[in-house]
Amino acid sequence: MNNMLLSAAGLTASVSVRSWMKTLRYRIAYHDPALDPKTGCDQPRMYVFWHEYILLPLYLRGNCDLTMLLSQHRDADVLARVAKQMGFDSVRGSTYRGSVTALRSMARAGSNRHLTITPDGPRGPRRKLAVGPIYLAAKLGMPIVPLGFGYRRPWRFRSWDRFALPRLFSQARAVVGPAVSIDAKLDRTELEQTRQSLERLLNQVTSQAEGWAEIGDAPQGTVAGRREGRLPGPAELPTLPAIPAQELADYEPCEIARRKAA
Repeated sequence: MNNMLLSAAGLTASVSVRSWMKTLRYRIAYHDPALDPKTGCDQPRMYVFWHEYILLPLYLRGNCDLTMLLSQHRDADVLARVAKQMGFDSVRGSTYRGSVTALRSMARAGSNRHLTITPDGPRGPRRKLAVGPIYLAAKLGMPIVPLGFGYRRPWRFRSWDRFALPRLFSQARAVVGPAVSIDAKLDRTELEQTRQSLERLLNQVTSQAEGWAEIGDAPQGTVAGRREGRLPGPAELPTLPAIPAQELADYEPCEIARRKAA
């Protein structure tokens, strides 16, 4: 596909995504509201979420100083154009293909911008966290923030990630987990233990967001967050205490949120 067709496809897709996602009713539960990228980039962070929910952050957090890692595969060519149209910078590469170049580009971007990665992409397995984001975060001294997303009764594609398409005018929910620091001196065994722990934490905040989306505005205690930013050990499944009600908020596109904050 030539550049003109790619640009046209990206523009058409971005307009479609905005129109579709604008109909949803959004709510978010914060571990710490300061972790929302809409607050700026005084401390760059790495945000991770599962590939199947990529539409939600694309719509809500464009123009928020975020650089997204996208595959070099041709399937991601249009997605890269969509990301640009919606206010994201992007770096092409993965832990398997173009990894050295991507690592250097992400390192440069991470000096003054947040990074965002779908750690089970580009080809899966679904909801299995690759070690690449942890390695990169350790090298950059950058905390990782897990993001959980959910829609009420979404349509699911028959793709490797069971891509989620929300129903028009349905509920969308998000849970922003804690900022987790990664030790820069992890050996291979510790790196794998950390990968497993972060995978469990990301699956947990995703399950919370999905459950919240299904039941609507649930009583306090059904959505949870973690106060300390310590990564649990490989055998420790974190128990997340309830987020106080004042930390539940409407979720809206970054440009609107920033205007209100100003």
